[in-house]
Amino acid sequence: MRKLLFVSIIVFGFFFTFHVWAVEGCKNKTLTDINEIVEDCKNALNENLGQQKTLSSTIQYLENKTRLTEGEMRKTELEIQRLEKEIEMLQIRIGGLELSLKRLTEILISRVQNAYKKRMNDPTLLLFSSQSFGDFFMKYKYMQLSQNYTRTMINEAEIQKISYDEEKTVKEKKQREVEQLRKKLETQKILLQQQKIQKQALLTSTKNDESRFQTLLQQAIAEKNAIEAALVSGKKVGPIKRGDPIALVGNTGYPGCSTGEHLHFEIRKDNTWVDPENYLSSKTVKDGERGGNTTLGRGSWDWPLQDPVLLTQHYGHTPYSWRYKYSGGIHTGFDMISNSSKVIRAPADGTLFSSSQGCGGSTINIKYIEHENNIISLYLHVQ
Repeated sequence: MRKLLFVSIIVFGFFFTFHVWAVEGCKNKTLTDINEIVEDCKNALNENLGQQKTLSSTIQYLENKTRLTEGEMRKTELEIQRLEKEIEMLQIRIGGLELSLKRLTEILISRVQNAYKKRMNDPTLLLFSSQSFGDFFMKYKYMQLSQNYTRTMINEAEIQKISYDEEKTVKEKKQREVEQLRKKLETQKILLQQQKIQKQALLTSTKNDESRFQTLLQQAIAEKNAIEAALVSGKKVGPIKRGDPIALVGNTGYPGCSTGEHLHFEIRKDNTWVDPENYLSSKTVKDGERGGNTTLGRGSWDWPLQDPVLLTQHYGHTPYSWRYKYSGGIHTGFDMISNSSKVIRAPADGTLFSSSQGCGGSTINIKYIEHENNIISLYLHVQ
C-alpha cells in the first residue's frame, strides 16, 4: 500500500510538472509576440507625442493608442487563460493530495485500532502473553517494526498535509490574481471604447477636413488666451459666500469658442488646472459623455449648478479633448448644464471677479473666484 501510494504521488507530480512546463512554454511564445506589438505601439506613441499638428497625424496617434489598448487587452486575456489553467491543475493536484491524505488517515486509524485491540503497544503484556522468550522476542520485534511504520505513515501524512495547505494557498493567490486581471480587462475595454469614440468624434467634428481641424485648434488656443487675459485684467466684484448666485449659464463665445449653452467649470491650483472632482462633493449626475448616470466628487465644495445636473464633458481625455494641444489633449474642466435652473452659485467662499474677452471672433464672458490657498474657480460662457 505504501509503495503504491508513493508511486502514485510521483506519477501525479510528473504529470503536473510537465503540464505546467507546456503551458509556460506556449505562454511565453505568445506573450512575446504580444509584448512586441505593445512596445511598437508605445514607441510610435512616444514618437508622435506632441506632434499632432495635422489631422492625419492626430488620427494616426489615436489609432496607435487604440492598437496599444487592444494589445494590452490581449496580454491580459492571455495572462487570465494561463492562470486559469494553472488553477485547474492545482485543483486536480489538491484533489489528489486530499485523497492521499484521507487514505493515510484511514490507514493510521485502522492501525491504532488494531494495536489497541491486540494490546501490542505494551511490552509487559507481550511478555505475559508469550509462550517463550523466543516468542516474546519475535512479538517485540514486530511491535517495534509496526510502531516505526506507523511513525513513517504519520510523517508522510504530515508532509501531505503541508503540501495540501501550500497548494491551497497558491491556488487562492492565483484566483485573486485572476479577479484583479478581470477587473483590469474591464477597465481596458472601457478605455478602448472611449478611444474609438474619440476618433469618431474627431472625424465628425472636423468632417475629415484639414482646414476645419486647424480652425478648431486655433479656437481652443483662443479660449485659453481669453482665460489667461481674464485672470490678469478681471474686474473685482467683491467678497462672495458659498451658495451666493454669481452668474447665469450662457453661450457667450459662440460660434468661435462655444458650441452651445453650457457652463465650463474649471479649477486652478497654483495657476495649474486640476480635476474639479477633487474639490466638489460627491454627487450622482447624468453623464452625457459616457451615458447613464455617474457619481463624481471627492471634496467638500458645492456644485455650481442645481440638480438635476447633466455633465456633457468630463475632465481629462475626452472625445473632444484632442483640440486642447496646449494641455496635452486634456479637457481642463467640467462642462455641464442644469435642467432646473440657469443660476450659477459659488461653491465656496472667496472674492469674485468678472471679465469679457475676445475669443475666435466672438466675445466670451468669464467669472472667476479667488479662494484660499491660491485656488481659483472659473466659470466660462456665462450670460
